[in-house]
Amino acid sequence: PAAAPHGGESLHALRERTGGWLEGLTDGGGRVLAVADPAVVRAAVLHALALPADAFWRLDAAPLTLTELSGRAGRWNLRIGRPLEP
Repeated sequence: PAAAPHGGESLHALRERTGGWLEGLTDGGGRVLAVADPAVVRAAVLHALALPADAFWRLDAAPLTLTELSGRAGRWNLRIGRPLEP
């Protein structure tokens, strides 16, 4: 989790960056849509559920599905695997 590929980002850095973004969302009652790489989705889930870094490799963000985080910073709810509707 601490190692980074040449010119890349470590899992810890990805999780910190993604978690910072989630925690920075304001509670304005609106919705936010993020179209993201599966690694970013997995990092967001790790942060939201306070999972250990090694759980990253046990999560699967399937292509063309919706992962929904609702709630607010520090108290997230997760809904995973919803198919995208046409």
